[in-house]
Amino acid sequence: MSAATTIKIDPQLKDDLDRLKLFPRETYNDVVSRLVDMAYDSEPISDDTIRRIEESLEDFKRGKYYTQEEVEAELGLR
Repeated sequence: MSAATTIKIDPQLKDDLDRLKLFPRETYNDVVSRLVDMAYDSEPISDDTIRRIEESLEDFKRGKYYTQEEVEAELGLR
């Protein structure tokens, strides 16, 4: 038998948890467990990806980018 713990939550939070249930009889334990799983990234961003994002942000700040319209025109989609 597993141990149980009682926690105090606001009524609004309980309502939010109710709306997150996948089916009416799903337990709050299952809902909270699913939310905790979603909070952790199983594939963290690599150092290389972070570096490339930073380079892209610098390009954007310098005005070195294309608008969606420009890309569509270049690809002949407009």
